[in-house]
Amino acid sequence: MKKVYLSDSGPKVSEAIYGFWRWSDEGQSTTTKIEKIINLCLELGINTFDHADVYGNNTIEEHFGKIIKSKSFKREDIVLFSKCGIRHSDDGSFDYYDTSREHILKSVDNSLKRLKTDYLDIFLLHQSDFLADPEQTAMALAQVVNSGKVNHIGVANFTVFQHQLLASYLTIPIVTNHIELNLMNTAAIEDGRIDFIKQSFSKPLAWAPLAGGRILNGDDEKAVNIRAKLEKIGNRYDANIEQTAVAWLMKLGTLPIIGSISENRIRNAASATGVKLNHQEWYEIYNVVCPPRNTDISHE
Repeated sequence: MKKVYLSDSGPKVSEAIYGFWRWSDEGQSTTTKIEKIINLCLELGINTFDHADVYGNNTIEEHFGKIIKSKSFKREDIVLFSKCGIRHSDDGSFDYYDTSREHILKSVDNSLKRLKTDYLDIFLLHQSDFLADPEQTAMALAQVVNSGKVNHIGVANFTVFQHQLLASYLTIPIVTNHIELNLMNTAAIEDGRIDFIKQSFSKPLAWAPLAGGRILNGDDEKAVNIRAKLEKIGNRYDANIEQTAVAWLMKLGTLPIIGSISENRIRNAASATGVKLNHQEWYEIYNVVCPPRNTDISHE
């Protein structure tokens, strides 16, 4: 698998990224399972791993850190992301957002401690916090970069305006926006997020590339129609539905974040890099979910 620059200022990442948002803590067995997944990813050329402090109720980073500490691979051979900004209420009944300066600084230190590493390749804000002072948030991000604890910064689930607001207070670039994007949810194409990320000389990262399995298993009309089209076009490349759906995202210039714990599905997503859809095929798939408007192409 090729490595590509995430933005014009870096870093270099694998064309597919593995994310741990689906994982839960099951004790020591979780560490063993994660190590197996890491080894599979590295075998397939996936060297980029996406964390957040809240994954597995604040436990998954710690499991990953145990593997880093065991030195089963070199830290410099992987690209490590983490995020903060989602917090649990005191009674656990709801989540809320916090990108205050204090929370960012504390979260970076805690993630580094759990991951047993001196630095994060990218640190991202997990959600936009409506109550945050953007100047203070930007100052905190600059501080963690200047201290050497973080090499690059990014955001996740930001709208174009939220992205622009934060960027206006920064002198360091935002290198990506993690967005939900798949054939069941193409809003990021229509609302300008994809265009804005590309305008910023960055590549968007697409989480839930298979819509949480709905593209593969959904029985609603939309899912059935998408699946039929993916199967038809995939047959031209000897590719299955999953590979074709991920290849569709890659053709758009996005990098998929794989969240499955299934070895077969990870292999499918990684091998999607070899499926090169042409221009017409990409739109043929897209038109299933977003039919083209009537366009007058007559000439006088």
